Amino acid sequence: MNALRNQAQLIGYVGNEPEILTLENGKKRAKFSLATNETYTDGSGERVVDTQWHNIIAWDRQADIVEKYVQTGKEVAVSGKILTRSYEDAAGVKKYVTEIRCSELLLLGKPEAKIEEVF
Repeated sequence: MNALRNQAQLIGYVGNEPEILTLENGKKRAKFSLATNETYTDGSGERVVDTQWHNIIAWDRQADIVEKYVQTGKEVAVSGKILTRSYEDAAGVKKYVTEIRCSELLLLGKPEAKIEEVF
């Protein structure tokens, strides 16, 4: 059961062009947002689409895949660990960020998919 602890699996659409950073030690990091949609019918019978945004971080081999093949609007499946970190902004206010550290990435859908078509 330990393998099930802190495991997130998401399928969604990339919301921005991935930011690629190569550190001085040669490690590579890719960062992008992922939109997941849940559709339901509300009490009045209207169809509602609830979109949640997730921050995805990929390192090394996964970052290489993101750099080469992932762009805005691409449908992907991500599996990884949920992490929360905090920092102080320029005004000294403490901010919190929740991210998914990608351990597996699967490219889905058609390459020409556009994010505008999803929303």
